[in-house]
Amino acid sequence: MKVYCDPLGDLVQLPGKPLRIVSLVAGFTETLVEIGYGHAIVGISEFCSRFTPELQAPVIGDYLKVDGERLRAVEPGLVLATTGIQRGLAQKLHKEGFPVYVLPLPNSLHGVLENVLTLGALVDDLPAARALAQSWVQLFFDLKARAPIPHLRVYAELWLGKHVRMAGGLTFVNDLIEAAGGENVFGDMRIGYLPLDLREVVRRRPDIFLCFSEPEYPVQATDLQRERGWTFQTLQADITPSHNIIHDGPSMMEAARWLRQSVQTIRDMKRYAEERT
Repeated sequence: MKVYCDPLGDLVQLPGKPLRIVSLVAGFTETLVEIGYGHAIVGISEFCSRFTPELQAPVIGDYLKVDGERLRAVEPGLVLATTGIQRGLAQKLHKEGFPVYVLPLPNSLHGVLENVLTLGALVDDLPAARALAQSWVQLFFDLKARAPIPHLRVYAELWLGKHVRMAGGLTFVNDLIEAAGGENVFGDMRIGYLPLDLREVVRRRPDIFLCFSEPEYPVQATDLQRERGWTFQTLQADITPSHNIIHDGPSMMEAARWLRQSVQTIRDMKRYAEERT
């Protein structure tokens, strides 16, 4: 069947029910496994195994490049990619004749869930995708409904390799923080990721410093806090599924539970200290 792919600006020829899928996005790979299509995945990126270690599929490439010979060898019926910096790779593979479909980078939890439904449509199993999306929504609703008020103010700093960014309002990180009972101090900013501005962080007076880093450029929130002279409570996030606050696969639900419990622990500690003074 021919499907129009807006990020490519072109029609893409895809099988009605693809049985040989290459996923270059870890969140998509994890979603496909979760809805029962791990058996159809014949190629992944080197980052996918962090979330689907049980998947026995060859590594075809990483986020920005693929091995053309390996990709051809697995004879994919569908290659999944996303926008942002991966768009260029997707356009290249599309021009080379590969059956590429590109899903947008999400700006919120709603965008993540829309991608889940699109993946379900691509494998012709919308019921499984809707069931996953509904359980996801319910978890976030339940967490947010039980969160005490007033919320603790959270500053999220993301170390993506050597690039440091602060989480603004147009990102699912913001939704994670809110579900955990926090308030993103940059949630009013109408972009996803902001350049580092330490003076503005202090001005916004967070209660919690939530820091994420990748193995390629590891940093510790406590060390950064000491260097900057801050006295906020710290939370360290990393690439493990239960702590990865920038991953848009189903294990985001584990990260939401972890963050919710961590924020509650800090709230309890803060209340106890106030009662003693």
